[in-house]
Amino acid sequence: MTAPLHDAPAAEPATADVAAGVPAKKIEGRSLWAIAWLRLKRDKLALAGGIIVLVLVIIALLAPVISSLTGQTPEARNESLIDPLFGTPIGSFGGMSGEHWLGVEPTSGRDVFIRIVYGARVSLIVGFLAAVVAVVFGTLFGTLAGYFGGWVDTVISRVMDMLLAFPQLLFVISLISVMPGSLFGLTGSGLRLLVMILVIGFFGWPYIGRIVRGQVLSLREREYVEAARSLGAGRSYIVTKELLPNLVAPITVYTTLMIPTNILTEAALSFLGVGVKPPTASWGSMLSDAVQYYESDPMYMIVPGVAIFLTVLAFNLFGDGVRDAIDPKGSR
Repeated sequence: MTAPLHDAPAAEPATADVAAGVPAKKIEGRSLWAIAWLRLKRDKLALAGGIIVLVLVIIALLAPVISSLTGQTPEARNESLIDPLFGTPIGSFGGMSGEHWLGVEPTSGRDVFIRIVYGARVSLIVGFLAAVVAVVFGTLFGTLAGYFGGWVDTVISRVMDMLLAFPQLLFVISLISVMPGSLFGLTGSGLRLLVMILVIGFFGWPYIGRIVRGQVLSLREREYVEAARSLGAGRSYIVTKELLPNLVAPITVYTTLMIPTNILTEAALSFLGVGVKPPTASWGSMLSDAVQYYESDPMYMIVPGVAIFLTVLAFNLFGDGVRDAIDPKGSR
């Protein structure tokens, strides 16, 4: 007996389209960054962190505009809003009102909201520029150590170990205490900002340098590097055309994770009194001033503390999301 015939399988959609005269869809490749962006869009926490970071950057850039719209300046004192007996703001929640959204400072009566906005400029400037300094030095010396090896690797690795063990905060404090009043045409807070950026970036490059060195040690043994070397490519060509483009992803990830650390370092220095000079606004100096008023005016401590917390948290969430998007198989 003959077995019953089974129904023929339905034609594939692409085959049916071709048979019907409809051209098949073209398959397009995606770059690493396009794939990473698709992964990042699925991470809601990372997107929330990125949005907060973007808002902070916009607020910092538009600080003069916000100041003019609100009619408040970060240095303007208004002692009529202060209780002359206790030196605390008149009113509840630190003097919050329709004119002063986050209240006023004790003793001086300066608007807290505007000082938070201008303090964001200081924190982000130090965080970003110190990270740039660290990335430049870390990429340069990490690439040299990983690619050339030998005594070059030994010397650079020992320098990195020494810098990682050096007390950064003590060095900044001692440096600012002996610093001249004017340098490179900068004085006051501008000079202290420059010193903080250079010192934090200089002591931060070994972290990037170690990552870059490890990546270069792996990349220099890859087939495409060997192929370029066999074709007569020089060292400069291999480093700039073959190695550096493949280091962009890990450098980007660790830069996003380094910025919040730099912001915390700047806040710590300002809290200790070696950051920007008053009356320049800084979140760390606001926390330092709030120590003596935390019982009578707790809002003055809560507001800058929450600003630092949200900023660091947003950068960490965004940095973790970027790391997972670029290297989803990497271990945390």
